[in-house]
Amino acid sequence: MKRTVFLILLFTACSIIAQEKITTEKAIINFEASVPCFEEIKAINKSVMISLDPKTSTLLCTVLLKDFHFKLDLMEEHFNENYVQSHRYPKAVFKGKIAKFDLKDIDETEKEYLIKGKLLIRGKSKDILVKALFKKVYGGIQIKSDFPITISDFDIEIPERIASKIAKTAKTELSGIIGNDEEVLLSLK
Repeated sequence: MKRTVFLILLFTACSIIAQEKITTEKAIINFEASVPCFEEIKAINKSVMISLDPKTSTLLCTVLLKDFHFKLDLMEEHFNENYVQSHRYPKAVFKGKIAKFDLKDIDETEKEYLIKGKLLIRGKSKDILVKALFKKVYGGIQIKSDFPITISDFDIEIPERIASKIAKTAKTELSGIIGNDEEVLLSLK
């Protein structure tokens, strides 16, 4: 009997703790590594997971690399097989601490925050500092941020014959609405 009561209390406590995080699995990352006068190198990933823990001011962003989609199938194949090696390193992760963040301060006016954290790609970790804009919207909190990614920081090797056709720093733009409301997830489709 004591064991049953203990398990019920433990399950209830875990459920309450889990609900304190605000999440989505439908955020979007736009990726671009184009250079002028060459083929456009752009991709989009609409299955990005973001989790915000207001108590610790921690933002976690997880991206399955194989979910980036390019206009050209061959470009997508090269991205996955040769550059990010998504079969070996299936995801990229950013975990950071939002400076001076308080959920009570978020309203309909966009506010800029600094996030200091680590970006993990291809098993390599890099400390980065990014700016993010937060604002309250219907059903949750909108977040927008830019993550410039220097390709050499993550040991991504580009063959010499095409290196001039790919930017040395890829622009990545994160956007999404985090919330536990089902309507938020539907609005991002």
